[in-house]
Amino acid sequence: MHYDFVIVGAGSAGCILADRLSASGRHSVLVIEAGGRGRSPWLKLPLGYGKTFFDPKVNWKYQTEPEPALNGRRGYWPRGKVVGGSGAINALVYARGLPGDYDDWAASGATGWAWRDVAPAFSEIETRVRADGHRTGTGPITVQDVSDQVHPLSRHFFAAARDLGHPVTHDCNGTDPEGATTYRVTTRAGLRASSAEMCLKPALARGNLTLHSGALVDRVAFDGARAVAVHYRTRGQPRIARARREIILAAGAIGSPAILQRSGVGAPDTLEAAGITVHLDQPKVGAELQDHLGINYTFRACEPTLNGDLAPLGGKLRAALRYALTRRGPLALSVNQCGGFFRSAPGATRADQQIYFNPVSYTTTPKGRRSVVNPDPFPGFILGFQPTRPTSRGTIAVTDADPASPPRITPNSLASAADRAGVIAGARLCQQLLATAPLDRLVAGPKDSDPRDMDDAALLEDFRARCGTVFHPVGTCRMGRDAETCVVDSRLRLHGAEGLRVIDASVFPAITSGNTNAPTMMVAWRAAGFILEET
Repeated sequence: MHYDFVIVGAGSAGCILADRLSASGRHSVLVIEAGGRGRSPWLKLPLGYGKTFFDPKVNWKYQTEPEPALNGRRGYWPRGKVVGGSGAINALVYARGLPGDYDDWAASGATGWAWRDVAPAFSEIETRVRADGHRTGTGPITVQDVSDQVHPLSRHFFAAARDLGHPVTHDCNGTDPEGATTYRVTTRAGLRASSAEMCLKPALARGNLTLHSGALVDRVAFDGARAVAVHYRTRGQPRIARARREIILAAGAIGSPAILQRSGVGAPDTLEAAGITVHLDQPKVGAELQDHLGINYTFRACEPTLNGDLAPLGGKLRAALRYALTRRGPLALSVNQCGGFFRSAPGATRADQQIYFNPVSYTTTPKGRRSVVNPDPFPGFILGFQPTRPTSRGTIAVTDADPASPPRITPNSLASAADRAGVIAGARLCQQLLATAPLDRLVAGPKDSDPRDMDDAALLEDFRARCGTVFHPVGTCRMGRDAETCVVDSRLRLHGAEGLRVIDASVFPAITSGNTNAPTMMVAWRAAGFILEET
């Protein structure tokens, strides 16, 4: 099979690439996706996030190596194993990040990726829908303002922020991105609007675009320095797809470095330990892994929360009926309704914490091979945080050449003193919010750990014991000037090779301040433009 472009991965990035590269009709495009087509109704329902979080049919359910700084715990890393990738199972928050994030990219060697360069691409991919239905922009990704639907409990969060002197912003993706806000979400007409739904699905009507799902990639084959083919398996049968122009890895921050390593591209010691012959010495493949770590503080509430709508059978039936009739209500929203970017101290030069305020509390219980997320049978809410720009770096490394073997994920969390200080600063910010009159009156008591009277040492120890990923792994094929420090150049071409690019969150030079789905789609949009310019 010969195609002009072979794209590995139908996630948030791959779906945009498939749409743009096939749009003219001049190029044949193949998309290879390990997961299935994703026919479960929970994938379309915004609040179905809780049902897919542990579902092995649509979720890789990765586990990290034991983490010394987290009391030896293994982290649970859900990633999408379905057309749409993690964008099909995420919590839907659309956050560009802060402008300074991208200026940092450019300063680190990612030429052409400063805020002034990337801001137009964000605008091009978005159709922004206000709460009153007014639309601006013509991009494929619908960014919905749901401020008219958030739970009334959110008023206490906004009042607490104002009491502390923090700004309140209408939109964290606007001209004033810092402060308490209602999060924008990627929904349309009450349904999840992932790049799979908005870009890939309509593009598949074109005769020049092909999707092979349930296809596990073994490796990329090279002819000298040039990448020429992708070896993969469908229903256990080996297949080969050859690329006339380019092969594009869009398998994510875990999948893309693993495929490169299985192809003989990576650090020699990693490859040799896995029994893989070195084709190209690329020391940074799988290195520079970053992720956001966060923690939730859960409280019983003195007034009704979403638990009353989602826990009892009657509440479930009312919410389902409302959704069926209007496509509105709690089932049409993200679990993350409010939050924002905050400065933990007056002297901070920019926001260093992202806050989440959720008008629901829940319990995770094992059920056979899965776990189930259930709202608590009492009114409850969550206040959580994540430091925005961690400095610790981890690794992704394959252990053998079998694509069915999960790679070794070593996050190296809290390795730096700066990260530990960031945790204490974020916890102190939550203490301050909880001490304000609006939230103090709301709290009936803690559900589990209570941070309100903890000192710095106790806050850090509580974080070590209970924190977890916020599901934003990036950086494992980072872009920059040279192969000694980076994997791809600023146009996302693999250093030392021809005909091969990596286009997904793995190329981020550093993690952005917030949720990473929007920046990933922006990267894919710009990269498709690079490819079309060069073709």
